[in-house]
Amino acid sequence: MTVLDIRALNRATLARQLLLDRADLPVLDAVAHLCGLQAQEPQEPFVGLWSRVRGFDPAALSDLLTGRRVVRMHLMRRTVHLVTADDALAWRARHDGMLRQRVLGVYRRELAGVDLDELATAGRAVLADGEPRSMTGLARELADRWPAPGPRALGEMLLALVAVVQLPPRGLWRTTAGVRNVPLSSWLGREIDPPAPPGRDPVGEALMRRYLAAFGPASTADLRAWSGLAGLPAAVTAIRDELVVLRDERGRRLWDLPDAPRPDADTPAPVRFLPAFDNALLGYDDRSRIVDDAHRNLSVAGERVVLVDGRVAATWSVAADTVTVAPLRRLSRAERAAVTEEGAALASLLCDSDRVRVATDAP
Repeated sequence: MTVLDIRALNRATLARQLLLDRADLPVLDAVAHLCGLQAQEPQEPFVGLWSRVRGFDPAALSDLLTGRRVVRMHLMRRTVHLVTADDALAWRARHDGMLRQRVLGVYRRELAGVDLDELATAGRAVLADGEPRSMTGLARELADRWPAPGPRALGEMLLALVAVVQLPPRGLWRTTAGVRNVPLSSWLGREIDPPAPPGRDPVGEALMRRYLAAFGPASTADLRAWSGLAGLPAAVTAIRDELVVLRDERGRRLWDLPDAPRPDADTPAPVRFLPAFDNALLGYDDRSRIVDDAHRNLSVAGERVVLVDGRVAATWSVAADTVTVAPLRRLSRAERAAVTEEGAALASLLCDSDRVRVATDAP
């Protein structure tokens, strides 16, 4: 059985994530390939796509949002993701149970005694008039009927029970706007794909294939960490004859598509700036392929990171007209020059400047 050392696994990850070479892809195709981008911070997907798509124009993503070809919604891990309209319709029902359970994990006591099916029906009835609503606005309209939970718990559960999307202008380039929700099916003019009947899990199998194309090689624990879904090992078992089995240096079993790229471990990796909460980090249970254990929680904390030689080596921020880089390790002269060059290009995107400041190297 082929064993991938940490560097080979890193290069495979970068290739799948479009971080080894920027891709010549339409933005819609890039979003689809990546299985969406985490997007609770509305401007972050623009940086994620700029780092992955050659010649990326932010207006192209804004146009896809207003044109209803991509949407913002709670999905994987109950976090806001930017996904294609087709994937939103195909995947939402498969995430229903997970979304409900994650809200109950936080608000079980407040929601005790609430009939969730009845709440979902009432929520859909309120939203049927087509008027966009905030989460708290939706909850307040039902608070007389369910006064005990409070607007936060009631609103969070409503957004888990009823498939909604966040409307533009939220998520548009250089735009600040609050969250307004409408039903997914009414926004797209198409119905959500129904849940699969008991038995085989075609959506789970498709998710596994798509995940490996964008994140593999990976374990079932990695797939679960990305999706938040339980029950996917059965989907892996159903398609295991399509897959190859590899191992990492610690002996973990990794699944992969047979023809997916696994570049040589010595393949050069360019500097890349990643946005907050990027799935290149959060899409795995074991993130050691791309970040040292000492820094594994940087992205969870909302830090933006810089990849140098394929690994997290710095954080970055932007203020006024300057991109500031804070190294996590000592950078060589060549690495500092590459970081500065890529940072200047990012500054041009974000603040129409080329000003970059690389702070003193970490000890």
